[in-house]
Amino acid sequence: MSAVAARLADGRLHLQHGPIDLIIEAFGARLEVERAYAQVIERFGDILPTLVGELPLLRRPLGDAYPLLQGPVARRMAEATWPHRAVYITPMAAVAGAVADEMLQAMVRGCTLDKAYVNDGGDIAIHLTPDHELRAGIFAQALDGVARLTAERPVRGIATSGRGGRSFSLGIADSATVLAATAAAADAAATLIANAVNVDHPAVERRPARDLDPDSDLGDLPVTVAVGDLPLEIIAEALDRGAAEARRLRHCGLIDSAALSLQGAWRLEADEAPLALMEVG
Repeated sequence: MSAVAARLADGRLHLQHGPIDLIIEAFGARLEVERAYAQVIERFGDILPTLVGELPLLRRPLGDAYPLLQGPVARRMAEATWPHRAVYITPMAAVAGAVADEMLQAMVRGCTLDKAYVNDGGDIAIHLTPDHELRAGIFAQALDGVARLTAERPVRGIATSGRGGRSFSLGIADSATVLAATAAAADAAATLIANAVNVDHPAVERRPARDLDPDSDLGDLPVTVAVGDLPLEIIAEALDRGAAEARRLRHCGLIDSAALSLQGAWRLEADEAPLALMEVG
């Protein structure tokens, strides 16, 4: 299947190739926007084939040796996941964010744009110039909050993970949304934070990842397949664990902030007053 590019009715650009599905929007002078779109379309065709060529290594858990990867997206994945190598993680934990980062770089190169974003299934790479901002919705069951991003704040990536997402999760979070310097960094961190929102309880059902997908990079690790109604104290315990992981990553300088949700309850982790960043309610 070849890559497909189309313009949506509202002018946004849609790119799709196999499992990669991107929504892209740029803001600025019309000719600059069109040039940016042409550049990102040209770059897109090679993304999936190059990744597929390195899948065996990308699905391998990180160890003591830094993975020798060749493609630019694969290298972004390794860079984003390497700081977390003390736990079970593979470069695949950052694939969506890394694709978004690579495509954004291709789009803005040599173009004068006010702002732009590449949305890869909710993992978003962002370009901002002074006096411009973007607002990104935070979803669990509905639109539960908004992250307001400005050029002055060192956030150029957003990612969300959880048991309802496109990938398997070891935890029980409905969502873990992370803001970080890049989309790949946010993607890797969101995976770990969502995994940390976790408890053992009879209402939680798990199965080995390999039973659900023989090609899963999680192998025999038990992933969450269903979560029934949980007591409030169990919800709080699980969210506290996720918040502790988010706090650790924030103190290590790996993320800017995070919002975690489970069955209608939330936790926010941010250096500044959370409602200046996320209006959750």
